[in-house]
This record gives sequence, structure tokens and C-alpha cells, in this order.
Amino acid sequence: MGPIAYALLFSLVAGLAVAEKSDYCLSEIVKSDERIRSHGYPAETHEVVTEDGYVLTLFRIPYSHKLKNQDKKRPPVLLQHGLFSNSDCFLCSGPDNSLAYLLADAGYDVWLGNARGNIYSRQNNLISLNSHKFWHFSWHEIGTIDIATMIDYILDVTQFASLQYAGHSQGTTVYLVLLTERPEYNKKIKSGHLLAPCAFFEHGRSFVFRTLGSLVGEPGGIWNQLMVDTELIPHNNLVNRVVDNGCHMSDTICNNAFIMFANGGYENANASSMSVLIETHPGGSSSNQGIHFLQLYKSHEFRQYDWGTKKNNELYGQDTPPVYDLSKITAPTHLYSSTNDALCGPEDVDTLVREFTHLVEDYRVPVQSFNHLDFIIARNMKQEVNDPIIKRMNSYEDF
Repeated sequence: MGPIAYALLFSLVAGLAVAEKSDYCLSEIVKSDERIRSHGYPAETHEVVTEDGYVLTLFRIPYSHKLKNQDKKRPPVLLQHGLFSNSDCFLCSGPDNSLAYLLADAGYDVWLGNARGNIYSRQNNLISLNSHKFWHFSWHEIGTIDIATMIDYILDVTQFASLQYAGHSQGTTVYLVLLTERPEYNKKIKSGHLLAPCAFFEHGRSFVFRTLGSLVGEPGGIWNQLMVDTELIPHNNLVNRVVDNGCHMSDTICNNAFIMFANGGYENANASSMSVLIETHPGGSSSNQGIHFLQLYKSHEFRQYDWGTKKNNELYGQDTPPVYDLSKITAPTHLYSSTNDALCGPEDVDTLVREFTHLVEDYRVPVQSFNHLDFIIARNMKQEVNDPIIKRMNSYEDF
């Protein structure tokens, strides 16, 4: 194991050690609603409570101050972030490039989701944040419970029968989970747009897979037992200040802070977008989410969490976790992927396409250097990704 791998392992353990006493404070950061208002857009903050007590924060851009369209019919769209992320990922490149602002300017009622456990959704009405029970979830629960709760709330507020959806990375995974496990939600999705779609990882090139796959991806191992049911890489003001200062001193330091997870170079990255992103990232998550992804890398299958044979039989009635049945997804869905994605690369997207019975479109970004994080921080993401998304969403509307 090389020095970078040891450094990552140390950071994970250190993150676990401070998870229950992290000193971050929302009052010390620019929150999503404040960021939205700073660019002249109206912003709202909504809280919704899941069936298992998690309080989720949704930020809303109800209309565009440029269009002054508050009295017109504005179809809702839900944007969902990836692992270690939060709603700021769709805002960090500003109104000229970020998907949230562009959608508002296109006439949409924009909602930004935050999954349980991130900096904006760290409350549960039934469980203390300091309890391991709080962190006993993976992206399976985010998909089947959180996203469903958000969708129902948005449709109730806006009085629409369905909404548009766009997700990045884990935001695509939870979409797939929801529509396979709760297929009745297919009718509530007018169209889905999956950026850097993540379901299969057999060919994942990230050193995170190569380094941690064998250590954490099998249930029962010491690293697996150490990491399960806790906060993974929590938001920490001190760490964020160090990385932010490093970004101002050196692009190399800034790039390496992210390249640990995504690989692939950063020739498309907007340095100012990355600097803004670092202010609230990493955004916090359950260790089980990362473990679950590593399990997919080991198994080569898109399936539920593996708890080991005994507990699998108790939960699922079989030795191995059930596979998500992608044939149940009937909502019109578009994929947006890239060649230089070390996490969810082209060969694994090929597998997803083969399994996705009712897929509408498989769009590959033509820029060969485009990587996993470029979908939210690239200088050229507007023309390569966001404009095509809006064009496709518009085809489902009566504008």
C-alpha cells in the first residue's frame, strides 16, 4: 500500500474519530439559500421529515428574477447531489454556468435536495446525531425514503402531478434505487437526467477502489467492522480552511484534494468553482454509503447492502443481497457520462445501458478529458452538459 493510500486511511480513521464531536457550524459558512440570494435570485428553505425521523433541508429557487415569472406556471425540478456532497454542488459555478440557476432562468421551479447526514440534514426527531443508530443507513435508504419524501413534498407544494429530476453521481444511484424498489414513483418523474451515472463499478479505476475495495468491500472484515454505522469524512472547519488556503496557494494542492476520489486530471476544472465547492465539502455522509459502493466494486453487481450471510438471510431471506431490477424503471431517463470518469467509467455505463430496459438516451460527453467532477465544476459544463439537459427537459414541457 503506497503513501497516498495510507494517508487516505489515516484521514478516514481521523474522520471517524472526530465525527461525533465535529466543530463545524452552519453559521460560519455561506449556506445554499444565502448563496442563491447573493446572485439576485429568490430563495426559500423547506424542511421535510422522513418516516424514520430524519429532517431534510430542501432549498428552492421558485422563479427567476430575470424573467419575473413568479405569476406563471413553473414546472418543478429536483436536483440531487452525490456522495460527500450537498446542494451547493449545483450552485458553485455561479448563475452563468450552474445547473440550478440555468434551470431557473429557463422557467423552472428549482428544488435542491440534501440527503440525510450531510451538513444541511443532520437532525433526526427520534435519534441523536451522536448515536451510531443515526448513521445506520446507506444510499438505499436515501433512495427509497429521502428522495420519495422530497418528491411527495414538492408535488404537494407545487400542485403538479410529476417533476423533472437531475442527479449527479450518487444522485443517480438513489434515483435508480427509488424507481426499482418503489416503482409507483415512475409516474411521478416526468423525465430523469443522470450525470455520471453510478450503478456498476467492475472497471472502476479510482485508487479508492483499488486500495479500499479488498479491505472494506467484504462484510465481516476488521476495516468493515471499524467503519460501519458512523460518519465518514465529516465536514470540519479546520480541514476546510487548510484545503481552501491550499487552493489559493497552489492549483496542484487543490486538485489533489479532489483527485483522491475522482482521478483523471483537471484540465476542464474551473478553479473558482472548486474553491467555492470546498467551502461546504466534504458535506458528510454515512460510512455505509461508501462501504456499499465498494461492495458493488467487489461483486460486479448493482445490489442491496451486503451484511453477511446470516444477516442477509434475516433481512432478505437469501444468502446474498437482492439485485436491483432495472427493468422496473419506466420513467423517461437520459444518461450523461464521460470517457475520463475513473469512478463510473464508460465500460460500466455500457453495463448499465444493457440492463436499463426502458432507457431513452445514452449521451456521452464528446470531450475526452471530461471527468467525474467536471459535471459540476468544469468551465465547459454549460455547453457540454447543462444546455443539453435543459433542451431535453424542455421537450417534456409545454413552454
